[in-house]
Amino acid sequence: MGDVSDGRTSREIQVTFDAHDPRAQSVFWASVLDYRVPGPPGVSVEPGDDPLAAWDAFLAKLGVPESEWNSRSAAEDPDGVGPRLFFQRVPEDKVVKNRVHLDVRGAAGLVGDDRMAALEALCGRLETLGATRIRRQEPAPPMESGYIVMTDPEGNEFCLD
Repeated sequence: MGDVSDGRTSREIQVTFDAHDPRAQSVFWASVLDYRVPGPPGVSVEPGDDPLAAWDAFLAKLGVPESEWNSRSAAEDPDGVGPRLFFQRVPEDKVVKNRVHLDVRGAAGLVGDDRMAALEALCGRLETLGATRIRRQEPAPPMESGYIVMTDPEGNEFCLD
């Protein structure tokens, strides 16, 4: 395989999710990852302001039909380090297990009971946001440190790791 590098050491990525409700998904994932839902281009959204309301006003001003206002949304790392998450509306349902999933690092550096207690606490918080717990994998050193499998409100699998 030939070199496709353009001289950069790495490339930025965006993780794209197909969704029925892009706005709800962006708000969920922004809460999970301590990200933010960005405001529209050229519009300053102050802390405490609703970025989705800013989008509604922006799209209305452009003449976009209200039926299209929830066709896409995003969540971004406020520090600019993590990948941008993009949510696009699609008509079809999710029908099979994800081939790719996110691991939410909720217990970095912890082991054993401390690790699993931290993951359980995070799991409980995410359930209040609409996530569903699927199963818990117990630690089995030296190869397995333990994790919790969950789904987001639209059924996309992810792990608390």
